[in-house]
Amino acid sequence: MATDRPVEATLGRRRRAARLILKRLTGIYPDIATALTYTDPWQLLVATVLSAQTTDDNVNRVTPVLFARWPLPEDLATASADELEEVVYSTGYYRQKAKSLLALAVGVVDRFGGEVPRDFDDLVSLPGVGRKTASVVLAEAWGDPAIAVDTHVKRVAQRLGLTANSDPVKIERDLKELYLKQTWAGISMRFIQFGRDTCDARKPRCWDCPLRDRCPFEPKTTQPRITT
Repeated sequence: MATDRPVEATLGRRRRAARLILKRLTGIYPDIATALTYTDPWQLLVATVLSAQTTDDNVNRVTPVLFARWPLPEDLATASADELEEVVYSTGYYRQKAKSLLALAVGVVDRFGGEVPRDFDDLVSLPGVGRKTASVVLAEAWGDPAIAVDTHVKRVAQRLGLTANSDPVKIERDLKELYLKQTWAGISMRFIQFGRDTCDARKPRCWDCPLRDRCPFEPKTTQPRITT
């Protein structure tokens, strides 16, 4: 069977461009990690579930109280829903989050003996755990190859021309095709921090962007004038 050389050549160019982008971001953020505070995979799993639709700082204010009261999955599995709702209230969607955490704790205890599974399929089989949460836990807790696609990763990947898709699953697939597997664990947090620092959703700092020469996003923003 003949090799489709134009397709291979295009993919090769895209991979080289993508890896240069990651190399620059690694230089800017050499030791990047999640801003969520945790001491073990269970705490990270809970914190990541709580982080939906709220800030990491907000979660970090709540989790010390939560883990002081219910330190282990076995403890949380028997918690009162009303008490848990009160603790997680400030993270938003508190009823749904409390319900998800209770079911999650029961699942970890009953199915995995109280240990967070180090397997993607096992993780996403747990209540309240989607692909993004599972990927965060695998990449951050163990350094396993995984790419979590949140709103920042989606925006940055689209603007940099690394994907033409809007579906997170397809974006994850596209990024995995472009990058070596051993680099996957370090991609999401670098994209996220870059999205926060420079590639803002509403007002990207294009004039001050270290990836400006690699970014097809238009129209580029210009530095605001300082009026006196």
